[in-house]
This record gives sequence, structure tokens and C-alpha cells, in this order.
Amino acid sequence: MSIRPWRDIERRKSRQIMVGNVPVGGDAPIAVQSMTNTLTSDPQATIRQVNEIAEAGADIVRVSCPDVESTAALKEIVKHSPVPLVADIHFHYKRGIESAEAGAACLRINPGNIGSEDRVKEVIKAAKDNGCSMRIGVNGGSLEKHLLEKYGEPCPEAMVESALDHARILQDNDFHEFKISVKASDVFLTVAAYHALAEAIDCPLHLGVTEAGGTRIGSIKTSIGLGSLLWAGIGDTIRVSLSADPVEEIKVGFDILKSLNLRHRGVNVISCPSCARQGFQVIDTVETLEKRLAHITTPMSLSVIGCVVNGPGEARETDLGFTGGGAGKEHGMIYIDGSPEYRLDNENLVDHVVELVEKKAAQIEEQKAADEAAAMAIAE
Repeated sequence: MSIRPWRDIERRKSRQIMVGNVPVGGDAPIAVQSMTNTLTSDPQATIRQVNEIAEAGADIVRVSCPDVESTAALKEIVKHSPVPLVADIHFHYKRGIESAEAGAACLRINPGNIGSEDRVKEVIKAAKDNGCSMRIGVNGGSLEKHLLEKYGEPCPEAMVESALDHARILQDNDFHEFKISVKASDVFLTVAAYHALAEAIDCPLHLGVTEAGGTRIGSIKTSIGLGSLLWAGIGDTIRVSLSADPVEEIKVGFDILKSLNLRHRGVNVISCPSCARQGFQVIDTVETLEKRLAHITTPMSLSVIGCVVNGPGEARETDLGFTGGGAGKEHGMIYIDGSPEYRLDNENLVDHVVELVEKKAAQIEEQKAADEAAAMAIAE
């Protein structure tokens, strides 16, 4: 369906960098990423999880490289990864050099944590030589001692000062292919820090509420924090940090972007909470449909509404819809492209809607391929 002007978000103007073949910043789509929780030194387990995360839609995957065994395995992991990999480096500069040489697309690093200026220069040289970008990752729980002494506690000013100090190290060494994150577990602290940082520097920003918690509370906290920032136009790549399967992080990340009309992947199911007016079991039906339609990656909208109070209005705004009730509770109305088409028995609802969605997805992809072929022919 068409996007109304009042739904548009004006994104912050940032310069663009590359993480492997994924553009980050500028006018590029907001990238979604997660992180493996396997031992990187176990390449087979890590490759398996990277592929699972990528299949869920991740654009970028981060892996931890705390030791030489991990960086030794990284080369094999990179070889089998369908998406660019970020190597998470904290203290030892040699892990950064080894990761860049192993094919990491990006290093997550704090330049001030890895030793002398000469060591920083060595990591920067390795990154330049291997086409590797960097992410400066500031965390409210691990701020430098001198900043905590200066400010008394983690605060937006301390986090931004840390980020800019680290950025200056890279800039002084003529390295500009970096993005920055200023994450905290406190939503207010996180949002305030990102707003201040967005005003202070033009590099891409990686968003996240760190240590957000389990799936339910973590998704809520992250949606509040990232949602408000993205609504304000801030953010070029996101990570949802959950104590859960990394695949869930990707799902929640796309749901946040989908809710703000910033990026679409898969079926956006619009459904009612159900009440005594419902013409069919809405909750069970939606749960089943979400599982049956999880394989669809083509963006489209589907309304599943229990009765005719709001059903027809919602269906007019979606690609496909089913509204229950009306003349008889055993039937409902199928809507296609906003128009009522025919009535359907409730008992056939799930199978029929799945078939309609799959058919429409195929049509959309076929048209997309035809449009791309036509565009290429014109370009040639």
C-alpha cells in the first residue's frame, strides 16, 4: 500500500561507509544485525549459527574474537558466511590485526583500549590494507575510569566524550571508515546519548539498548529506545540485544523497522485483540498464520480482524484481508488489494489465506524481476 507523507521520517544526514558489501549510512536502508553466541573457536557451530541468523534476514553478523583460537577460526567462518562479519575486539591489538587479515568486514573496537599509539596505528593499517571498516563501541557499563571520575556516573556527556575521543584517534590517523554506538541498559541514558552524538559527528550510528533482558522485556525496552531514535531520524544500523536466540533479535529488529515504515520484510499481520464480537478464533488463527507465513520474505500486509466494526476499514488499507462476522459468524469476507472479493467459510480460513499470500508474493517477486530486467535493458 502507498506511504502517506505524514508517515515519512526524515533521516539524519550521515556519511556512508561499507561493511563488506553492505552500505551503512547515507541513504542506504537501515541495516539489521545480531551476534553469535557460539565459541568462535568452534567454526562449524559458528558457521551454522551465522547461517541461521542470515536466513532470518540479518544484513551483518558480529562474532566475538577474544583469543588467537577465535581469530584463527575466523578465516574459515568468513569463507562460509553469506553476510559480512564484524569481529568483536576489546583489548588486544593483535586480535584486531588477525581479524582484519582473516577477512572480517569490520572491527568492533575501542581504539583507546588497545594500548599505545603505535599499536593503534598497526590496527588501522591492517584495516586499511584489508578493506575493513570499524565500529567504535561505547558502553555505559564500561566507561573509562577518568570519565567516571570526571562525571561521577555514566551519563550522556561521558558516553559522547568517550565516543568522540576514540573517533579522534582514528581521524588523526586518516581513518574515516567507522561508525559509532553509545549503548546503555538504561533507555533514557541511551536515547539521550545518541541524540547528543548525532549532533556532534556525521558518521553512521549503530543503535542498540544493551543488556536489554529476555525476549519480552528486552523487546519492549528496545522498541521504546530504538523506536524513539529512529522516529527522530537517528540510526543507520540496529541490533536488538536479547537474552534469547539471536534469530529472535533479527525478527524484533525488522518488526521495529516495519512498524515505522523504514524497512519491510515478510508479512505485516494486522490483527485485533479479539472480543465477544469475533466471528472466529482470532488469537489462535493469527498465531497459526504467523507460523505458516514465516517463510515469506516478500513485503506485504495482511489484516485479520474478528468482526465488521473495524475489519472492513483495516482491510481497505492492506494487500490482503479477512474480516469475520457480518451475515453469519461461520463466514467471513476476503479482501484483495483493499476490495471485498468473496465470502469464505471460517474453517477454510488459514489454508486459504496462506495460499493467497504465497500467490501474491510470487506475483510481486515476478513483477520485481521483470522491472529489474527492463531497467537493465534500458541501461544497456
